[in-house]
Amino acid sequence: MPVVCGVDSSTQSTKVQLRDVETGAVLSQSRCPHPATTPPRSEQDPAAWWEALTPQLGAAADRGPGERPAALSVAGQQHGMVVLGPDDKVLRPAKLWNDTESAPDADALVARLGGPAPWAAATGSVPGPAFTVTKLAWLARVEPAVHAQVARVLLPHDWLTWRLAGAAVTDRGDASGTGYFSPVTDRYLPEILDLVGLDESVAPHLAKPSEPVGEWAGMLVAAGTGDNMALGLGIGLRAGDVVVSIGTSGTVFALSERPTADPTGAVAGFADATGRFLPLVCTLNAGRVTDTVARLLEVDADGLDRLALSARPGAGGLVLVPYLDGERTPNRPGASGVLSGIRTDVSRADLARAAVEGVVCGLLDGLDALGAVGVDTTSGRLMLVGGGARSAAYRRVLADLSGRPVVVPVGDELVATGACVQAAALLAGAAPAEVAVAWGLGSGAVVDPSGATDPAIVRGAYHQARDAGHRADPRGAP
Repeated sequence: MPVVCGVDSSTQSTKVQLRDVETGAVLSQSRCPHPATTPPRSEQDPAAWWEALTPQLGAAADRGPGERPAALSVAGQQHGMVVLGPDDKVLRPAKLWNDTESAPDADALVARLGGPAPWAAATGSVPGPAFTVTKLAWLARVEPAVHAQVARVLLPHDWLTWRLAGAAVTDRGDASGTGYFSPVTDRYLPEILDLVGLDESVAPHLAKPSEPVGEWAGMLVAAGTGDNMALGLGIGLRAGDVVVSIGTSGTVFALSERPTADPTGAVAGFADATGRFLPLVCTLNAGRVTDTVARLLEVDADGLDRLALSARPGAGGLVLVPYLDGERTPNRPGASGVLSGIRTDVSRADLARAAVEGVVCGLLDGLDALGAVGVDTTSGRLMLVGGGARSAAYRRVLADLSGRPVVVPVGDELVATGACVQAAALLAGAAPAEVAVAWGLGSGAVVDPSGATDPAIVRGAYHQARDAGHRADPRGAP
């Protein structure tokens, strides 16, 4: 019985999943938390990821004959900046994707290349504070002594793969979120690295999707990928499908045969882990918003669900614009949340409903942005994943406000599942899509629209509150 191991090193924790290659059955799952972070400065010591990973991998390696993994793959949070010195020692804590301290550096970089359009044409994306390139610009400006020592720049999944396999490698999916890589040519862009005072020698080797990059404890190590790319593998994403992921952040993405280049910056033109493309919209604020409102209402997640589902659609006119930690899409790093439409008859249930509707409305704006750049978002499934997929309120509100059936795939750790798919494809010499089909990935419960909500009214009220909040934003970010 061949076994594979998939790793998901996220913002909050490292998860390890083992699966039977032939059937796809889950044999074990485990997790270990990471130190908590809070924007605008969101940083972690990479050693904490290694400390969270190694006991779990050690337990996998100690399994008996026939149950020990033959291959493994690491998926990790995108964009994070891990800088190493000439001795390959980590120079400072890694800046994570949701660190927004580089917002002014992002603005300056966009201007230096001539505006958003040249960036979109070169990299498929317009860099904001999340992107690695803007964090490198921040490092040059704020910590020049550290910047002068940089010999290697890795992403979180790259660093873990390097510790496991001894090879400084990345894949095109995760590399496409750096801001100095072209997903069209699959090459680094030295002219952009030059903008942040570095050259191509700091970037890891680009491994092919099916290429083994080394071994750890007798297990083949795959190239790994970014978490969103692994998620696509873990649900058997097909062209025309759209994924809404509600976790710490929110994402909306689709599989595309063609690259995208959105000069507005709303859509990041990422590559996927197979040779195609993964246009994606990311919001900073998703599950954390409803967690915050649950805390204010002194209820748990189930209690918030019950309150939200008991309220009227539209929350009686109460609207929450959920930019609690600034926002990435739209690019408003200095923004805060806005609660509007408060009346004397407002209830706890209305606030719970407004929180869920606010998060969903922001993500549906991302779905609209994908369609606006020519991505097929209507011919396939609308899929809900992440922690929010366990919420009956999120399921109901997404179906009602999108007006589409929502598929909730089976499984809790879908990023780790995608890493298992990549490891199994490496082991079997097969395409990841073949593994996903054989394992039956992507099937699940379907939630149909209830017909009780007028999406135009709810989303119209949200847009009005969102735009009013924009006029009040002192940064004036678009």
